[in-house]
Amino acid sequence: MSSYRIILSGGGTGGHIYPAIAIANELKARHPNAELLFVGAKDRMEMEKVPQAGYKIVGLWISGIQRKLTLKNLLFPFKLMNSLWRAKNIIRNFKPDVSIGTGGFASGPLLKVATSMGIPSLIQEQNSYPGITNKLLAKKVDKICVAYDKLDRFFPSEKLIKTGNPVRQDLLDINTKADEGFEYFDLLKGKKTLLVVGGSLGAKRVNELISSELDFFNTHNIQVIWQCGKLYHETYKMSGHNKHVQVHAFLNRMDLAYAVADIIISRAGASSVSELCIVGKPVIFIPSPNVAEDHQTKNALSIVDKNAAVMIKESDLDVDFENKFKQLLASKEKQKQLAENIKKLALVDATKQIADEVDKLLNK
Repeated sequence: MSSYRIILSGGGTGGHIYPAIAIANELKARHPNAELLFVGAKDRMEMEKVPQAGYKIVGLWISGIQRKLTLKNLLFPFKLMNSLWRAKNIIRNFKPDVSIGTGGFASGPLLKVATSMGIPSLIQEQNSYPGITNKLLAKKVDKICVAYDKLDRFFPSEKLIKTGNPVRQDLLDINTKADEGFEYFDLLKGKKTLLVVGGSLGAKRVNELISSELDFFNTHNIQVIWQCGKLYHETYKMSGHNKHVQVHAFLNRMDLAYAVADIIISRAGASSVSELCIVGKPVIFIPSPNVAEDHQTKNALSIVDKNAAVMIKESDLDVDFENKFKQLLASKEKQKQLAENIKKLALVDATKQIADEVDKLLNK
C-alpha cells in the first residue's frame, strides 16, 4: 500500500482551512499509509482546528499586509524571509511527494519553496476572484482547482480544472432530516423558519440588522435560528428569550439547521456559497465589504446573475431589507425558482475530483 508524503497549507480563515482538511481526509481515506503534514501561520485558527481534525501542523511566522501603515507591515519583509527559510527546512526534512495549497498567508511561502524544489504542486482557489497568494503561485504550480467559471482571466487556462469547493458530506441528504431538525431545535412545524449565518466569528452588521428586525419577523409569524458568532453571543443572547428566536454562538449541526430552513440569510464566503448551492434553499446574501478585493460581493453576484439568489449590500440594508424580504416571503414561486436554480450550480464531488488531481501528480 502506498506510503506517500503529502504536505498541505491553507489558513487564516475557515474558508481556507476546512477545504484543506476535507482534501486531507479524502487522501487519507485513499492512502491510509500516507503521512500528511499541515503548515499554517502561527497564532491563526488553523493551529487549533487542524490538530482537532487529527493532523499534525507546524507554524510559520507570517501574516498578511495591512491596508494602512502599521508595525506589522514594517515587519512583513522579515516575516517573509523567515517563513521562506523555515518552509525550506520543513520541506527538506519532510520530503513531500506533493504539495497542496488552499490559500492564506502560510501557503505562499510553502508552495513557493515547494515549486522551486521541483515538488509537484496543486492549489485550490475557493473564490470567484482569487486571493493574492494564489495569483502569485499560479505560474509555478502544476494544477489549479477552481470553483467558478472565467478564472482564466487570472490563471493559465491549461492548468485550470473546475472542481468546485470541498463541502461537508452530511449536507448531501438534508431533505431526509427535516423532522430530526425540528426536534433538535424544538421548532414549530407549521411556522416559516429563517436561518441566519454570519460565519464562526460572526458578522457585526448582519447581527445589528437581525436584532433590529426581530419584531418584523414576529409580525410575519417567522421563527429564527440565528448564529451570531462567538464574538457577539454575549451581546445578543438575551434576544433568545423571545419565544420565536434562538441565538447560537455556533451551530454544531448545520445539516439540521439547513434542513428546517425555509429562507437563509448568509454572508457570501466561498465555502458558504458552495454549501448553499448543495442545500438548495432560497438565499439572501449580505456580502461582507471588508474582505480583500471585495470577493464576497463577486461570489454572491456569480449566483445572483443566474437568478439563483437575492443579494443586498450592507449599505442598502436600511432601505431595502424589509421590502426584499417581504417580496420573497410572499412569493412561493420566487422561492421555488431560487431554490431550483441554486441547486443546479452545486458541484457535489469537489473533494473527490481534487483528490483525483492530486493522485495524478503522485503517480507521475
